[in-house]
Amino acid sequence: MINAQNILFDLDGTISDPKEGITKSIAYALEELDHTPPPLEELTVYIGPPLKNAFEEMLGSSAQAEKALSLYRYRYNEQGRGMIENILYPAIPETLAALKQQGKQLFIATSKAVDIAEKVVGHFGLSDLFVKVYGAEIDGTRSDKAELIAYILACENITPKDAVMIGDRKHDIIGAVKNGIRAIGVLWGYGSAEELREAGACALCESPQGLLREL
Repeated sequence: MINAQNILFDLDGTISDPKEGITKSIAYALEELDHTPPPLEELTVYIGPPLKNAFEEMLGSSAQAEKALSLYRYRYNEQGRGMIENILYPAIPETLAALKQQGKQLFIATSKAVDIAEKVVGHFGLSDLFVKVYGAEIDGTRSDKAELIAYILACENITPKDAVMIGDRKHDIIGAVKNGIRAIGVLWGYGSAEELREAGACALCESPQGLLREL
């Protein structure tokens, strides 16, 4: 059991399943740039990591990636379509409430732009369960999970031994390890058990309720 007072949660793939909104918004951005998108199911690999990196991989240039990111945000955030094409994982609200009742401090730590992340958390009625939502700036600052976690620890005056990161992809785990904090990988998201173990997860959970046994 990990005895940590401060719990950092990834958002996409950990708190909610954003598959429909993210994949459709990626496809929209690619189509607007006259680039034929792959099937939506193949785009799920890009859920979690910074999206600019994903667009650079697909389009081959930083300039095109910036245009794609802007188009993605237009559909996802400004139109509000992608943001609500999102499903809260079962038992997440109850698990978060139980942890808060135990006196834990909960934070969101996501590579998603912070203003969008705040809207998503609010959309699901979870804002009161978190001390604060932390995410990337619009220019990409702190989209790297290690940089983001370091920022949270500094802002909240949290020591690494008193924090744990919860996430579904290797980027969450690697970011935690680089900052000297423990990390739990969740298996209901988009990362495999192998990916999470290799990244350095100290434990894996198959359900949100399993977090209560680990924390």
